[in-house]
Formats: sequence, C-alpha cells, structure tokens
Amino acid sequence: MNSDPKQKTADLLSICFKAGKAVKGFDSAADAVKNGNAFCVLLASDASAKTAKEADFICGKYSVPVIRTGLAKADIAKLCRKETAVIAVCDKGFADRFAVIVSE
Repeated sequence: MNSDPKQKTADLLSICFKAGKAVKGFDSAADAVKNGNAFCVLLASDASAKTAKEADFICGKYSVPVIRTGLAKADIAKLCRKETAVIAVCDKGFADRFAVIVSE
C-alpha cells in the first residue's frame, strides 16, 4: 500500500472528481462554501498567499476547514484538466478522509 500522503491525496481527489463531489476554482469553491455544500476546501501547495488568505477568510466565516495539500496546481491539472489552487469537497466522507490523509 502506498504511504505517500501526496499520492494518497491525488488518488482520493481523482475519485472525488469522478464521483462529481468536487468543485474546482476559487469562485466556484467560495460559492459552494457560502451555500453550505462544501465540507472542506483543499489548497494547492503553490497557491498564492493572497488566495490562501481569501480562502481562510471565507472558510473561517462559514466554519469550513481548509486543508493544505502537497499537490501543486500542475498536479491538480493532471487530475481534473484545469490548473487550479482551490477545490471545494462537497461530500462529508471525502472531506473526512482528506483530513486523515493530511494529518498522517
């Protein structure tokens, strides 16, 4: 079994996208948070400081956890065909698993 958190995150994110439980892009993710659909927000490792600050602000306002991943925007682009730094996870099971992976 692969014990690399970065690879585990990529594998789970791929499944999450295929299941239609992830929203990509800052504006779409922010809308998901505001509408109560997001259970966590994932940030790329190379997200800008401004993007991270804005994500922290919006998620803090709605009590949604922000999880910083080991994946770069280019890694995310390989999974979802769009280079993005922010992804909202709209399923509690996936969100809980991302939290476990990052804490390992």
